[in-house]
Parts: sequence; C-alpha cells; structure tokens
Amino acid sequence: MSVKIAFIGAGSTIFMKNIIGDALHFPALADADIALMDIDAGRLQESAAVVRKMITTMNARATVSTTMNQRAALEGADFVVVAFQIGGYQPCTVTDFEIPKQYGLRQTIADTLGIGGIMRGLRTVPHLWQVAADMAEVCPDALMLQYVNPMAINTWALAERYPQVKQVGLCHSVQNTVEELAHDLDLPKSEIDYRVAGVNHVAFFLDLEHKGQSLYPRLREGYHAGALPKPPLLMPRCANKVRYEVMDQLGYFCTESSEHLAEYVPWFIKEGRADLIRDFSIPLDEYPTRCVEQQADWAKQAAALDKQAEIPVEKSHEFAAEIMNAVVTNTPYVIYGNLPNTGQAPQLPRGAAVEVPCLVDRNGVQPSVVSDIPPQLVALMRTQINVQELVVRALVDEDVEHIYHAAMMDPHTAAELDLRQIRSMVDDLLVAHGDWLPEFARKRKAA
Repeated sequence: MSVKIAFIGAGSTIFMKNIIGDALHFPALADADIALMDIDAGRLQESAAVVRKMITTMNARATVSTTMNQRAALEGADFVVVAFQIGGYQPCTVTDFEIPKQYGLRQTIADTLGIGGIMRGLRTVPHLWQVAADMAEVCPDALMLQYVNPMAINTWALAERYPQVKQVGLCHSVQNTVEELAHDLDLPKSEIDYRVAGVNHVAFFLDLEHKGQSLYPRLREGYHAGALPKPPLLMPRCANKVRYEVMDQLGYFCTESSEHLAEYVPWFIKEGRADLIRDFSIPLDEYPTRCVEQQADWAKQAAALDKQAEIPVEKSHEFAAEIMNAVVTNTPYVIYGNLPNTGQAPQLPRGAAVEVPCLVDRNGVQPSVVSDIPPQLVALMRTQINVQELVVRALVDEDVEHIYHAAMMDPHTAAELDLRQIRSMVDDLLVAHGDWLPEFARKRKAA
C-alpha cells in the first residue's frame, strides 16, 4: 500500500518542490499518494503542475491530488508536511516591521523571536492547533513534519494542546551552517563532524571537528586575522560577522545566520550605533527585501516551468523525506529535530522545545540526551525560552497580558525600549493585526 503525504501550505511552491522532489528519490516513497492543500487556488495549481512534471522526470508512480479543504487532504495521511504563513508578507509581515520601526525598534527577519516572532506565533499557533485537531480525527497515527516559524513556540504550543499528535519541528539551519563553515574553511562538508544542541535558531556546535581535530582554533585564528568570514555562500546580504563575534566571546558557533542572530540578542542592533550595523554588516529589514525578491523570482520561474515538460529534480538537504523513508523502511537516520523537552536537554526547562540529535526509524523520532551544554550558552538559551514560554502561556491560557510580558522579556526589545514604550507598541500591533489574531488577543482602536 502506498504512503500518503499531505502537504498543508503547498502554495509555498519552491519549498514544496524540494520536499516532494526529495521524496521521489526514495523507492519507498516514489509511488506515494501526494495530497496538496492550500487556500490560494492559483498557487495550488502551479504546485500541482510542478509535482506532475517532477514525477515524469523521475519516472515515478506517485499520484497527485489538490484540494482547498484541509481535512480532506489529511484524511488517511501517513505524513503531514506543514509549511504556511498566516497573514503572509502582506499585510502581516509588513506590519511586524513598520510599527516597531515607529518606536525605533529595528529588525532583520522578525519570524522567530523579538516582537515579530511573538506576533507571528500568535497568528500561527491557532491554525496549527486546527491542523492537529483534524489529524487527531482523520489520521491519528500520522507524523507532522512542521516547518513553520516561530518553530520553538509552535512546537511547544502543539504539545501543550495536542500531546497525542506526533510531531517534529524541522529546520535547515544546522545543514546550512555546516555548508557555510565548509566554505569558510575550504573543507568538504562531508568531512566535518559535529554535535549540536540548544533551541531552534539558538543552538550551538558543541563539537566541531575535522579528522578528530577541533576546528575552533582555525575559526578563531581566521577571524582574528580578518580572513574569516569569507563572503557568504547562502545569504549574500549578510557578511556573517555576528556569528563569528559571538563565537569569539562565548566560545561556540551558532547554528543560525548572522542576520537572524543579530535580533535575538541585545548586543548588535542599537539606536545611535550605526557603527555596529556597519562593522557587523547587519542587514536591517532583510526579510521584507527578501520577500519582494522571492515573489519576483517565483514569477519568472513559474513562467519558465510552464514551458518545460520535465523539471530537474535535485535532492535538497531538508530532513522531511529522510524521515519519511526512515520510518517506512525502518532504515535508521539521524536528524536534528525540535521536540518538547522530556529530559533530552536536562539543563533547559522541561516542556520547552529543544533541538538535539534524533534517531529516526519505524519507532518514530527519538531524541538523544545532551547534558553538557556550557553554562554561558544555557544562559543565552534561557533568554529565548523565557519569551517562548510567555507566548505559549498567552495562547493556552488566553491571557493577553502575557503577550506584553513576552515583549518585555525579549532581549533585543528590552535593550531598546522602556516598559511603557513596549506596552504601547504591542497595543498598536494588536490593533493593526486585528482578525489575524485569536479572539482573546484582538484589540480595537480607541474611539
């Protein structure tokens, strides 16, 4: 019997192409029943056309169906890939940037932590809960492969409300960073051995070695000499200096890009410190710029793809298809997955979403225990977890005050604004987002 893969948010065509294209490389998945679901009919049909051309290219036997009904897509699924953005670039991402800027609070990505991450979590979790509720009824044994930001908030909140639904939060930050480090050090990435742990986007390479030797001395020496970082391989607008500076001061390399990390901490984006922005090459408003470029790029790609009978299908480094294959064939595979902390990261609070090495086989996703995170990194991770927990508590308890508390505890926000400014900014954001938010969080503009 073929495997059923449901893809919720299939209008994210390029991402969908990577995940489904990866799946078609595995014999155990090449005859899958692929159910694509999105609320944008046009993008949904574009995605379906891409999948059909990939199936032709791969000479696979997979079948494709499309629906705008989430429950229908989930019916009988074995795996559920989730990749959507509630509110989209317009209006919600723009709002998350423009209102904080009025208060002097500048951001780079705004999708994980900070005020942008908080607002995105409030918009996203209620729909993830709806996906989980539908899964519990129509595909109770399915595994959710969750790719939506803010990853840690989402994973934690899912476990709070629907602990019976199997899930894992997935990201490509570890793989991307290994690729960047290999580029900086002129090494084949296959020769780099590593071990990572922490919270999503603020996890660190506890071990980083080449042929049994630590690579940290080479990284520090290159940074001090000005030879590192090299021009970036994956994110051309950011010179990756923030991560090197944090490594130099805290001793370990972070898994997430410099443009992300800059807004998670209180040290790099400061009012009146244009020197920091310049010296560390911090691309303010990077995500809105990227969104505009991606929309233009996709329009060109879609026009080109429409003329092609077949589409080249290269395997990506995403974990989703590897997980599906490992579960179906009982072929052990190691990933970095985000799961609620049940003891796999004993130095971090239980229940928090933590990212550690996980073994995957027919028994599902099984985290390994990492108990040696250095104390300075634990302290940094706790500053992230504080915000994540308050957002989860706001959502679970429907307590609007915890939204304000989360913003007050955010490291970058607190470094720039006072308590009254933070409350006023959150008020403005709750008004602006309106019906995109859960009902308890909606705030009407004063008459």
